[in-house]
Amino acid sequence: MSRNMSLQTVQTALSTATPSCPECGGELDSSGRETNCEDCGLVTEQDQIDRRPEWRTYDKEEQQRTGAPRTATRHDRGLSTNIGSVDSADISPRRRRRLARQRQLHGRSKFTSKRDRNLAHGLGETRRIASALSESNAVKEQAATFFKEAQNKDLLIGRSIEGGAAAAVYAACRCNGLVTMETVADVARCSASHIWNCYRTFLVELDLPIPVSLPVDWVARICSDLPFNVSPEIRQRALKLAQQATESTEINGRPDGIAVGALYLAGKESDIRLTQATICEPLDVHITTARQWFQKIEEHIVA
Repeated sequence: MSRNMSLQTVQTALSTATPSCPECGGELDSSGRETNCEDCGLVTEQDQIDRRPEWRTYDKEEQQRTGAPRTATRHDRGLSTNIGSVDSADISPRRRRRLARQRQLHGRSKFTSKRDRNLAHGLGETRRIASALSESNAVKEQAATFFKEAQNKDLLIGRSIEGGAAAAVYAACRCNGLVTMETVADVARCSASHIWNCYRTFLVELDLPIPVSLPVDWVARICSDLPFNVSPEIRQRALKLAQQATESTEINGRPDGIAVGALYLAGKESDIRLTQATICEPLDVHITTARQWFQKIEEHIVA
């Protein structure tokens, strides 16, 4: 058989799944990344990665793994490798120093520019803050996407990476639920005012899909965060007051403050002592704010 056989002939021979070389009949070597003939050198397979889904199994011999999935929370989408440290007495001190040096050089080679290094630091900060808030992987990936978009539009120039990461996490949490700035600032490495500054810039420049929070949504969260169970009657009354306050033209302001005032008024009407301090504690709302909205709801809705 000639060595200059057509590609169609090679594909036809490969489709028969013969263990021998389709050109010369020699033995195939599959020990490397590609399968080639030991006699003529014909490459029959170039990509041996199994792209099928990884089925979960408890038999180690049947387990198949192609690496961790790609993720937007890392600057290289999680495709890079790490040289781990092994604490073993079998490694000589010379080899241990060599591995430490290789680990250091490998860590430096991951970043081609200062921009990539800042991106890796910012994404690591978003993962840390989101993990401290016990957020899901979807929130982490969305926060990482917001941070990358902000860096691509040069919105982080003149601002700290920690502030940008905290603002990205806060924006992702706002897109997926209710969260206060004080909660994010407690686990961030910058002040709340700096996070507000970054968040306002992201909100304008990135056109973030932030839904409008209503007092009704905050009532449900306050009731779930209280250290005791709130009766269904008080909950329904507070929801009704919050809805009426939303529709009223006389009351317009913080939705969490209006929710706190509505819940306090509902407890007062039911002769159940829900103190303002207890209601304000889950949201870090000041008692003066709660008293202000309680008085407005009582004046314009109940009266």
